[in-house]
Amino acid sequence: MSAQFGPSGNSLSFFESGHKHSFEAPAYLASMGLDAYEYSAGNGITGGEAVFLKIGEEARKYRIALSLHTPYFISLSGVDLEKRLKSLEYIEKSLWAAQLMGADIIVIHCGSAAKIKREEAMALSADTLYRTLEKFPDTPVRFGVETMGKVNQLGTLEEVLALCKMDRRLWPVVDFGHLNARNRGGVFNTSDDYRRVFDLTAKELDDERARNMHCHFSKIEYTDAGEKRHLTFSDRHFGPDFLPLMECIATENLNPRIICESNGTMAEDALTMKKAYEKCLLVQST
Repeated sequence: MSAQFGPSGNSLSFFESGHKHSFEAPAYLASMGLDAYEYSAGNGITGGEAVFLKIGEEARKYRIALSLHTPYFISLSGVDLEKRLKSLEYIEKSLWAAQLMGADIIVIHCGSAAKIKREEAMALSADTLYRTLEKFPDTPVRFGVETMGKVNQLGTLEEVLALCKMDRRLWPVVDFGHLNARNRGGVFNTSDDYRRVFDLTAKELDDERARNMHCHFSKIEYTDAGEKRHLTFSDRHFGPDFLPLMECIATENLNPRIICESNGTMAEDALTMKKAYEKCLLVQST
């Protein structure tokens, strides 16, 4: 096994080259040399059964690993029970789409802590995840809990790992750009900085969820409140730097799936990471 790389959603170049539909993405990504794709449903699950089946068919044909990002309006830590229970419906629809595609993980934001204490927000988020696990005990799809970029959101690495301790079906989705942004930069400067994330995950959870982690990566502009907006790899001011991460996963023989969320150049920047990773592997073998 080796690391996999791909975009979240479709790059501008996908549309500029004449493509219109997400079921065309697997062929497009394979032609670039990529091997992963995260279907982005942040604004809701809008496709029909035929569309998701077609995406899955094309992904299997071109050997593209699939994941799905659930709607952004899911509220795991909402204080209104009715709204939190509504989130279960959104998760159920996300699971339906993921299973039709053959995606092996759905990515979920773990909630806000803007108006309540973090301890209360964590308890509410844990309760919603428990209800999710109880309602969908037999799904083969893993539930990914994402680290977040704004200071007033739940989603530090430690918070995500704590939630994932509840059940082995819960997997941390580490977004390195988010972690860098919520700490206002300077978090990931060396391969050891990245290695600590994988080491802590192995310590708090297990080797499987550390070695085969689902990750997000992009450079992100931040303010004192944390994440402001996603950038491209052409930015030279904001981080984090992806090269030490490539060195880390090559040196430690890790097998993460790294989904790039750059602003409009996610496929191209994912390919840049993959080429750097392959170069690191070559150095390791010599």
